[in-house]
This record gives sequence, C-alpha cells and structure tokens, in this order.
Amino acid sequence: MDTIVSLAKRRGFIYPSSELYGGLANAYDYGPLGSELLRNIRNAWWKELIHKRRDMIGLDSSIIVHPQTWVASGHVGSFSDPVVEDTVTQKRYRADHVIEAFISGKDEFADMAVENLTIEEMGTFIKKYDIHSEAGNSLSTPKTFDLLMETKLGSISGEKNTAYMRGETAQGIFLNFKNILDTTRVKLPFGVGQIGKSFRNEVTLGQYIFRTFEFEQAEIEYFFDPEQSDWKELFKAWQDTMWNFVTKTLGINVSNLRWREHTDKERSHYSKQTYDLDYHFPFGWKELWGIAYRTDYDLKQHMKHSGVDLQYIDPYTQKKFIPHVIEPAVGINRLLFMVLCDSYIEEEGRTVLKLPYHIAPYKRAVFPLVSNKPDIMKKAQEVFDMLSEDEHTYWDDRGNIGKRYKYQDEIGTPYCVTIDYQTLEDDSVTVRERDTMKQERVSIADLNKRLSSSL
Repeated sequence: MDTIVSLAKRRGFIYPSSELYGGLANAYDYGPLGSELLRNIRNAWWKELIHKRRDMIGLDSSIIVHPQTWVASGHVGSFSDPVVEDTVTQKRYRADHVIEAFISGKDEFADMAVENLTIEEMGTFIKKYDIHSEAGNSLSTPKTFDLLMETKLGSISGEKNTAYMRGETAQGIFLNFKNILDTTRVKLPFGVGQIGKSFRNEVTLGQYIFRTFEFEQAEIEYFFDPEQSDWKELFKAWQDTMWNFVTKTLGINVSNLRWREHTDKERSHYSKQTYDLDYHFPFGWKELWGIAYRTDYDLKQHMKHSGVDLQYIDPYTQKKFIPHVIEPAVGINRLLFMVLCDSYIEEEGRTVLKLPYHIAPYKRAVFPLVSNKPDIMKKAQEVFDMLSEDEHTYWDDRGNIGKRYKYQDEIGTPYCVTIDYQTLEDDSVTVRERDTMKQERVSIADLNKRLSSSL
C-alpha cells in the first residue's frame, strides 16, 4: 500500500487534497498523470458499455436535484452507516469495520459474517468482547450516521432551502426516464448509462482513494419487461460484461478477482439479488463493482411521490407497465486504484507499471539523444509532432537515456523513441518496448504503424 501511494504521489498520479493547508482526510486530487489515466478509464467504460451496444444510450444529469428525489428513493432517513466513537478523543469509526478488524485471523470467528449483524447486534458484540479504539479507549454504543451530504440553496442573506449533493448518479436516470422515452426511439430492453460525481459523508479513513467524500461513479440502469425477458439471464449477461471489461479491457489478473453474493440481511431492501465483483486490494478483498436487480422499486417510488405516470407503453401490444431494472454500478476511482495495484511490477532492478496500451497516460515518449545538437533536436521535434497527431506523446530531453527509461517505466509508457546520430543518416529511430525492454531500429515512415500495436 505504502509503495503504491508513494509512486502515485512521486510521479504525479494522485496528490493529497489541500496539502498546502495540511490536507483533508478522504479527499484527493488527480495530478497530470492521474487525470489522464482517469480519463482513459472513463472513456474505455463509455466506449465498451455505451458506444459499442445497440441497446445503450448515455445521460449527464445534474449533481443537485429536487430534494424530494432523495425522499422518494429512500436515501433520506435510511442511507446510513453504523458508527461508534472513541469516548475520549471522539474519533469516529465504522462499527462493522471495528468488528472486522477485531475478528481478523481469529479461528473462532472464521464463519462470522459481520455484514449480517444489525446495529444492535454490533453494539452487543463490541460490549461483550470489550473492543477498544486504536487509541485504547472504550467505544460508544453504535448509532446511525447519515451518508447524504446536505447543502443550502438560496441567496447569501436570504432564506435558504435544504438540498442534497447526490449520493449516487442512478436517480438522475430515473428522473429522466419519461424524457428519454419521449425524445428517443428506444424500446425495451434498453439501458441508460452515465458517469459523474457523487458525494457521501465517509467515516472510514486510511483506505486511500478507495473511500472518499467525493468520487466518480459509472452507473447503468437497464430497463426491461419482466414478462418478456428473464431477469436471471440479463443479470448473468451483465456480470459477464463487467468481468470482460475488468479482465480484458483493463487487463486485470483474474486471480485478484472474485464474485460475492449479498446475503438476505446485507442486501438492500429494493434489491431481489445483488452481487459484488471484489478485487484483492492491499487491505483485503473489497467491492469494486456492484450489480443489483432493483425490480421496479425506483420508478414506482418516483411515480408515487411525483404523481407523474412513468409507465412504459409497449409499441406493439399497447400494454402499460412499470419496467424492471438491473443496475451495474462502479466507481471510476476504484477502477484506477485497482489498475495501479495490479499493474505495479518490480523486476530486474526496475519498477514498471504494465498498463494496457489504450489506458496508459502516455502511449509513447520521444527522446532526443542529446539536447545540445540543433539538428537532432529539430528531427526529434518533427517525430514528436507526427506522433502527437496520433496518440498522447511525452517529450523528454533531460538526463541520460537510462534515467529517462526508468521514469517512463514507472509511469507506464509502452514505447520510447530515441532520435540519435543514425537518425540523421537514414531516418530511422530506436524503439524500446516497456515490458520486454527490447530495442529495434524502425523507419520514421513506419513508426506510427509500429507503435499502434498494443503490448
């Protein structure tokens, strides 16, 4: 964990937010490389799950919506975590996480499922085993902690109305369901996907970008007629899509992935079935991507609270009904964290991020062998301009070639191109592959074609 965090800071992937003022817990900024990697993962998700499918369309809904939205969805009053406090320092902890840490490695609790405990049962367990905080102090009785972030809307000096920063992007899709039906030619089954910021009051600290106040979600609501489509088949098809995106598009090692079904007690009240695709992060197995069969709960709730008819009319039979929904939802930030962990390699005295070609922040790096020779610098600039037309390319004329290779390996650049004295003679350059460290001479005329092949 410390190694990944150090590399991410040192090479400009991820910075602690507000570091100038001592930082802010559970908040991070994405640097020059991190912003590129985040964008590439985001674009890959959109391309694979929206653009390549006939049954998918996109949406970009607002972050702040009518507050009644969150009442209808059930978030107001029931969207919470169980929290305990250090009775001396008043530091807060997730009660379930405190118990998980206590039972970890103890054979007597090997079969215990903490996620099945009620908040009262958590309190009883903490009291029975006299569990203390990390500072050695006693803990309070667990209580619920609301996850929705409140904000105020209105004039600076006038009356203000309470609103909420969205806790998930999904509700924006349900709010626009009727608009989508009225303005497009979609017919069931079809899905609506969007990527955007969500916000939650987080208690847990120390899990880096895995759990933050502000994060980027990629959610899909897939609508279907339960009388015409078997929900179990659709559910399995989306599980396969999720698995393929992670293993093939992002190149993740399958040994670090697993499916975990939610128990009846753990599963949300609106869900008929929920699975998590877990990844083995440095701090253990944790949810990466969730998928839930939400039935017709959300559209029904918004019909009830808004009074607007959200039924679908079958264009062939004229049957009116409320569609059911399957929802795959993932955090883009968690995908990035997983990619960093999974691609990090130490081998042959070097550190390498073996990122897939299409998501690497830079696809190529151009090195003029020396920076004090105008003819070499001019030719290198010509090569850089040519390559930049095709893919994001890095320019580096500092230090010796070995140090430049080391830097590009650490940031995951698949190819390095060196312009040297021989280039001036025959218009060829040295191409070095990141993973194999193999070097070969390639004609500048063939360079783009050679570098476009993924590793």
